[in-house]
Amino acid sequence: MAQLAGRDKGLVSRTLATLAEVGLVSRDEVTQNYRLGYQLYALAARTLESRLVRASVPYLRRMVTATHETTHLCVLRGGSVLTLASELSEYAFRGLGWEGVSTAAWRTSSGRVLVSDWAEDDLRRWYEAHGHDEPVLGPVTPLLMYSDTAEATSRESQGVPLVTDFESLKREVAHIRQRGYATVDEEFEKGVVGVSAPVFDFRRNIIAAINVSAPKTRLGTHLNEAGVLAARVAAELSVQLGAPAKT
Repeated sequence: MAQLAGRDKGLVSRTLATLAEVGLVSRDEVTQNYRLGYQLYALAARTLESRLVRASVPYLRRMVTATHETTHLCVLRGGSVLTLASELSEYAFRGLGWEGVSTAAWRTSSGRVLVSDWAEDDLRRWYEAHGHDEPVLGPVTPLLMYSDTAEATSRESQGVPLVTDFESLKREVAHIRQRGYATVDEEFEKGVVGVSAPVFDFRRNIIAAINVSAPKTRLGTHLNEAGVLAARVAAELSVQLGAPAKT
């Protein structure tokens, strides 16, 4: 490293020791080789998300303008969805801004989108670890688990996603891949519907989701139209972030 940097070997050694103390590099105890440290990755992640939030603002506003509903930018944190940014609708009765708030991913359209490019084994392990997580803010009024099997079957026959176990999550993931967005109809909270679409990075990995949530009385009859729009806007944001345009 001293040769590459053109610096004194002792100076480089002392600098590396200082960087190791703050976690920017780490040293293997066996080989004594240095590698990038956890703090550097943490800084990179924060930088990426800061850029992601800044880049997303005009796209979130476009969704609000087109749908007149509150729009969010969400990322995955373990078994939870974290909202990084929100743009509010002009309606007095509207979805709230959820910046910094997280909730159980498997119950939301955003969460299902964020795991929709995973391999089946990875998805299964994730569901086994988080498939019974409850919303962080406490119980809402879910319609997710039905005691009436006929009602559940009826909802599925109408094309409304209903995730109650790994197999139903796997079917919903396949559906998301096919059409490019996810919907929820009163699965997270009674009277609330939503759509989400994936945002990709330069490797075509899903790094975020654009979500629109609203009262069912306003958006319930337009879910698929909103989903198509969210997918188109998310795809344009993805291209700005370096993702290859989908042909």
